[in-house]
Amino acid sequence: MAFQFRFPARRAARPARAGHDAPRTAMRPEPLLGIALVALTVCVTLKDWAPATGAGLAAALLVPVVVALLAWRLRGRRLGFVVVALLVTAALWAQGGDWSAQVMAGFGSAAFIGAFFVALATLRSAAETSPAIRACGQYLAAQPPGRRYLALTLGGQAFSVLLNYGSIALLGSLSVASSEREPDPEIRFHRTRRMLLAIQRGFVSVLPWSPLSFSVAITGALLPGAPYKSTVLPAMVTGLIVAGTGWAMDQIFKPKLLRTPVRHAPEGGPKAVLPLVLLLALLGLPVWLLHVAFEVRVVGAVLLVVPLLALGWVLLQEGPRGALTRAGRYTACELPRYRPELTLLMMAGYIGTAGAGLLAPHVAEFAPLIEALPGPLILGLLVWFIPVTGQVGMNPILAVTLLFPLLPSPEAMAVSPVALFIAITAGWAISGITSPFTATTLLTGNFAGKSALHVGLKWNGAYALVTGVLLTLWAVGFGLWS
Repeated sequence: MAFQFRFPARRAARPARAGHDAPRTAMRPEPLLGIALVALTVCVTLKDWAPATGAGLAAALLVPVVVALLAWRLRGRRLGFVVVALLVTAALWAQGGDWSAQVMAGFGSAAFIGAFFVALATLRSAAETSPAIRACGQYLAAQPPGRRYLALTLGGQAFSVLLNYGSIALLGSLSVASSEREPDPEIRFHRTRRMLLAIQRGFVSVLPWSPLSFSVAITGALLPGAPYKSTVLPAMVTGLIVAGTGWAMDQIFKPKLLRTPVRHAPEGGPKAVLPLVLLLALLGLPVWLLHVAFEVRVVGAVLLVVPLLALGWVLLQEGPRGALTRAGRYTACELPRYRPELTLLMMAGYIGTAGAGLLAPHVAEFAPLIEALPGPLILGLLVWFIPVTGQVGMNPILAVTLLFPLLPSPEAMAVSPVALFIAITAGWAISGITSPFTATTLLTGNFAGKSALHVGLKWNGAYALVTGVLLTLWAVGFGLWS
């Protein structure tokens, strides 16, 4: 999957691949699809804030409508996900029993994923037209070599919270444009590689703890016994391991250059990052206060706060009339452009959740064997499960939702739900830097002029092994301690 971000990009190093890296072309408005997606998001938000309204059921029932509208213009592999979902549904019906409950659970999972994506997309849309965001990115990309990797890692983390995959597109384009000022091809190659890896590793380091990441949202939804306020601090340790290992390996294995590169002073100054810090505060503080004060799930707080923050941001940029126009364009034009991504993510959630009901009878005989394994050993295996399945094309959402119902309960494994959360999100982060099928490696490879497989295994292979070992020790150690 590749989430596209419409900041101006560099000249392509190789032809873009359709469906992944090609720029989005103009599309005619599809207000019906946009309205359906907005309605889905409202219903999923109300499910957390007003559960007695039956909004959860309404959201689940909206899923077939949304999927039908999404599939209307799909072709190829993305449409194949819809076909697989239909086959899973037919197989559940043929299996008998309470098959409708599995289907409704799958609808609920797909509804949540779709709504979460739509909410995050509002913030990306507002950021696209912000000069302050671009100035901040240019300042980070132009840092001198001694602090460039760390600046881009920290900047990548901050931008990732706000822009999700758009952070790689923004910082990647600015970093490549900055490195192209270097005339020596050897220096330019190493500088580009190190800058892109800093951005990518900064991005994946927020996956275990950011309330706006799919890994936190989906794993947290599967583990109600692990609320965000209990997971955020140990998850930040996971993020520190991911980011810190990348910085340490970059410093240890610096390339030896034949000539000294030309230095360029960064434009602007430290004040360029202040708008980004302010935005993070305006986002993080309300989400945290709502989560703690009302004891609502953190994703419920995100679904409420993010669109309101995006609306306020657009109001400041364009005023009430311009904001109303932007809202209409976002609904009718921008949301339908995410058709491939929304289809893949929603269907991955549905197939994983509903498909687990098909697998359960077949793996029941292995349940005693799994339950006999020590809980810490299961935690260690979970760290590697998602990266391994990612190498064969399994989306992390599909891998987690498919595997989770087959696991013993945390109590049966004698580990805490928080420890299980740490292990799963750690594996999710490793998959984000190694799987050739994830947006991070696809986008990084596109900017570098390399294949996603090259980026995932050659550029990140040794780093992933070292980080994976450290994260395994961390997950197992936390499981034993907690």
